[in-house]
Amino acid sequence: MPEPTVLAADYFQGYSVVGLLAVVGVLFVAVAFGAGRLLRPVVPTPEKLLTYECGVDPVGEGWAHTQVRYYVYAFLYVIFAVDSIFLFPWATIFADPQYGATTLVEMFIFLGFLAVGLLYAYKKGVLAWT
Repeated sequence: MPEPTVLAADYFQGYSVVGLLAVVGVLFVAVAFGAGRLLRPVVPTPEKLLTYECGVDPVGEGWAHTQVRYYVYAFLYVIFAVDSIFLFPWATIFADPQYGATTLVEMFIFLGFLAVGLLYAYKKGVLAWT
């Protein structure tokens, strides 16, 4: 029995739907921005050009010092969020008897790297909230 022939047109038909959807999306955004530009009033005044945040007029300089530890907490959150992302697929593969021991060793290596990073942050005093 001969194998069925796969034509290039059949292969790219699925991708043409995705491409058409992408083009429609880009056109939708372009039309929305164009309509907004045509319909909005353009009357620049000094009050409109003034920078503000949350409706409060700015006072003083526009530069403010932010504590570095807030960034470190954000990085630690990202690290543990990535850790949780990797733990869920690992838990599904771990149940397979063919990959159980291998994935267990790999996960402990991964958790070891995370533990070393957490220990480093603890030793540097980053985790102490002052």
